[in-house]
Amino acid sequence: MSEADFFRNMPHDKNDPNPFLAIYLDQSIPFNEEAKAAYLRDCSSKSRQFLLPVLRPFARLMIIVLQLYKIVVPKAFTSSKLLHRVLYRGMRMFVSPSANYMILRHFYLGSEVLQFIRDNVPGVQVAMNPLKPTNLEPVKDDLFLIHDLNLYNFVINLNRELREKNIEVTKQDKLNFDAITSTPLPIEAMPKRWTNFLDLTTAIECFTPVYQMFLTDNDFWRATNSLQLDETIGILASKIIGSNDRLALINNKHPMVPLTTLKAGFRLVLHGLATEQLHALLVELKHKQRDSDSSP
Repeated sequence: MSEADFFRNMPHDKNDPNPFLAIYLDQSIPFNEEAKAAYLRDCSSKSRQFLLPVLRPFARLMIIVLQLYKIVVPKAFTSSKLLHRVLYRGMRMFVSPSANYMILRHFYLGSEVLQFIRDNVPGVQVAMNPLKPTNLEPVKDDLFLIHDLNLYNFVINLNRELREKNIEVTKQDKLNFDAITSTPLPIEAMPKRWTNFLDLTTAIECFTPVYQMFLTDNDFWRATNSLQLDETIGILASKIIGSNDRLALINNKHPMVPLTTLKAGFRLVLHGLATEQLHALLVELKHKQRDSDSSP
């Protein structure tokens, strides 16, 4: 049974309605059906209900302690390679299959959204470095760090070309959807041991101080500030498609107002959802354009 079938077959008790069933059935927010079901089922887990409220304060306290430590020794015991091996082992041993699935989807979809923007700004030639992991192995090769670098390099290189060539990002009557996958992503089955119980939000809250510990203070600040680029990417996409109706769904706003690292874990979850929603909208538009082209 697929994750979506779990909700499709869920009985509805009008005296005790399931909040996650209501959100799953609601179609006001664009979201891939299988991913939405996986995320909502993950949200309804015992881990998120009971562990998250206990672990989140300790994780955020750890961020404060490490921030003070980094002031004194900003580059001590830092290693991106070691960080990603720790993340890989943690994901393989402790993170739920649904959460791992959503994490890998994020890298895949994020790469496609950036390429879609590049492909729909005529006259620019921005080199891309797409990340499309189908299992956990690529995590060991600096996957999280490269994802952040890709985002910054894309924004910098794109805007340099726009300035130098005096190009304006405008609505495209015929959109290029070559970058957007509208079929199920080829992500392999994730580890499903009895130890794989951590939901997405709890895992991210726990991994955030680990991320901070193994990175330099500058690298960690850069990573957390990249979340504020959600609005930048959303605006670029909205200019291209000629609609900004869905920008209200973006919660990581204004990149010129950097936030503290304390709530980086929570903001990272919002970042993932923003990517899912934008990609789902592009898939929806791709289908509409295809149907329009095929109609007599």
